[in-house]
Amino acid sequence: MTAPTVALLHYTAPPVVGGVEAVIEAQARLFLRAGYQVTVIAGRGAATALPAGAEFSLIPEIDSLFPPVAAISAALAQGHVPEDLGAVTRYLAETLSLILGRFDHVIIHNVLTKHFNLPLTAALHDLLEAGVIRHCIAWCHDFTWTSVHSRSKVHTGYPWDLLRTPWRDVTYVVVSHARQHDLAQLFNCPPEMIHVVFNGVDLDVVLGLSPEGRALIDRLDLLDSDLILLMPVRVTQAKNIELALRVVAALKTRGCRARLVVTGPPDPHNADSLAYFKSLQQLRAQLRVEQEARFVFEAGPSPDQPYVIDENLVAELYRASDMLFMPSHREGFGMPVLEAGLAGLPVVCTDVPAAREIAGDAVLLFHPDDLPQSVANLILTWAERSPVHRLRRRVRQDYSWTAVFERDMVPLLIDERQAA
Repeated sequence: MTAPTVALLHYTAPPVVGGVEAVIEAQARLFLRAGYQVTVIAGRGAATALPAGAEFSLIPEIDSLFPPVAAISAALAQGHVPEDLGAVTRYLAETLSLILGRFDHVIIHNVLTKHFNLPLTAALHDLLEAGVIRHCIAWCHDFTWTSVHSRSKVHTGYPWDLLRTPWRDVTYVVVSHARQHDLAQLFNCPPEMIHVVFNGVDLDVVLGLSPEGRALIDRLDLLDSDLILLMPVRVTQAKNIELALRVVAALKTRGCRARLVVTGPPDPHNADSLAYFKSLQQLRAQLRVEQEARFVFEAGPSPDQPYVIDENLVAELYRASDMLFMPSHREGFGMPVLEAGLAGLPVVCTDVPAAREIAGDAVLLFHPDDLPQSVANLILTWAERSPVHRLRRRVRQDYSWTAVFERDMVPLLIDERQAA
């Protein structure tokens, strides 16, 4: 089966720095990952700045700063339609007709609602009217006609009216509900006719995840959880991991989809340590929290092989987690408290020296003999009251680029004309 094809068109593309260019780069990566053939079409950019596998088609006349286009734009801004508008429009239409007709989907960023290259806007309108473009999605980040900064650059009549008229057979997308309201008013159409797709965030980039770290996080199934509790400790009885398992079970009964991650291994040369680890596995099964409580030691690429990670991967887990959880019976010092402080993680722990002498009232303390339900309540109270955690959880679950793509972008690829 031939892979579906998609073109992403904008005035400029990476390595040009800008918000729209960043979205184009993310969309190219997402479509490639989903098995699409991707081509970015722009007037300025470079193939080397795009995700591996993306094609790049350079058409200088698409660039808003291309000298003849810039001259036309300057005249149009003054309300004058220059004689060469038609010639540049026809050239762009002829050039693009040789390219765009071969794509299943053409996503056009901003060109249908911004004034930066009206010959390009007009050319695309002509191609759509001629049926050259099979399925067009207009990704509208900004609108000239409603902008207090650029409204003075457009005037009544052709070609300016193209920017405030909904085109036939085009799927319109905006990046917020506020933008949906503005465009619906501009088009005098029901807001429901305009799709809202928020921008996403690249979790790997923002959290500084390596390929190995991201693979581990995916195997642990962390990113969809409500609360990620990190225990960067070895598997020893002093760490009181059995209480941690019971706390996770208590959180589960409260409807919280928590994940507990124990990063360290048992001592392979100590029979008592291995016996303790096996007892924890049994307790985990009894509590029915096999998915919620995870040991990195058993979460390697090969399930049958023990997995031990270095401090760099532990640091990645710090960045991906929501809370440091240390229910230790005893600690000589408690180094994770310092590491959590530097990583910006809240700390819930027993009265270890580092918490008492260094962190002071900056941590939430409990006694190692406290009931699991009591500790779970302490954690949930913090989670419910922390706006930082609520936003972090919402972004992680709903606004990663992967989530945005699967939830909001894939449905747009259904050609509404064919679906009807």
